[in-house]
Amino acid sequence: MNDNYSFETLAVRAGQERSQFNEHSEALYLTSSFVFDSAAQAAARFSGEEPGNVYARFTNPTVTMLQKRLAALEGAEGCIATASGMAAILAMIMALFKGGDHIVASRSIFGATQQLLGNILPKFGIETSFVDGGDPASFRAACRPNTRLVFIETPSNPLTEVLDIAALAEITHANGALLAVDNCFCTPVLQQPLKLGADLVIHSATKYLDGQGRVLGGAVCSNQALTEEIFKFLRTTGPTLSPFNAWIILKGLETLKIRVQAQSSNALELAQWLERQPRVARIFYPGLPSHPQHQLAMRQQASGGAILSFEVKGGREAAWHVVDNCKLLSITANLGDTKTTITHPASTTHGRISAEARAASGISEGLLRIAVGLEAVADIEADLTRGLA
Repeated sequence: MNDNYSFETLAVRAGQERSQFNEHSEALYLTSSFVFDSAAQAAARFSGEEPGNVYARFTNPTVTMLQKRLAALEGAEGCIATASGMAAILAMIMALFKGGDHIVASRSIFGATQQLLGNILPKFGIETSFVDGGDPASFRAACRPNTRLVFIETPSNPLTEVLDIAALAEITHANGALLAVDNCFCTPVLQQPLKLGADLVIHSATKYLDGQGRVLGGAVCSNQALTEEIFKFLRTTGPTLSPFNAWIILKGLETLKIRVQAQSSNALELAQWLERQPRVARIFYPGLPSHPQHQLAMRQQASGGAILSFEVKGGREAAWHVVDNCKLLSITANLGDTKTTITHPASTTHGRISAEARAASGISEGLLRIAVGLEAVADIEADLTRGLA
């Protein structure tokens, strides 16, 4: 499809390939394997000499359509879809790196990502140094001769810390490493890391790309050479996105921009309201001038996004009181849904990491994270008012 089309058009049309039935909506191919015309064609397909579908662990037309569409939205040459966001991170690391390699990562990242980098990868000889994401110099200081990857989230989960992608790309490339950016919070609607110098973009498609909390999915977007290496890993090991989930996410992409823009507008209004509440000690939202990286966020992102966090005075007891008094907001750790969700990170998303690691990341017992949905903001405020009274 013509890359000169606008984002909105690409989100609806990119990657679609019609079958012999010439369907209007993307077809859902529920099959484990594909039939060949001859033994010679089977051999050519398996060897890669002839393009085409072979086996649904690594080739499926519905998944391919999703990969092409997401690549178009991120401005990438290629995309590999996976079973979940964490599967995308694992596939990227296992495909491109090896024992003896070193990773530098921001300290303020998702709890499961911290577990993967800090506790699981060392078993395979890959070490990670966690640094202060707000200071680009800390990444430069942590790089070693064997550093092969710098991994960041921006904005981070859950404190919405914004990292300077262009500055970190320069530091990373000067050390001969690759820069990977988890773009889950922003999506390509608000931020396109590859255009800022990143080498790889990670997505938990479970979140905004689906947008309605229906299915799991993940993706890695990058240049052709890197995605081919990741494809080889996926073909052999199978952290594969199901065709049904791919079809659901394809439908989600069609409304991605209008959802993210509306949710971001709601989040800004809610953040401004929370700043005025006496029981709120501090709020973290990149769209507010009070956010420490507000100016960077406004340069790097199209808006502040739809995620905010805030600290309640009184620690865990007070934070849980807010959560338990919510009758409208969904008490769940998922985000990116059209329904607003609320969670207590210290006991959920970051509950498996040590108290010391949480403290180093700034995750206090009074911290709450809200992923703002599409409800009326007045109704969200009324729901929070009970717990904050």
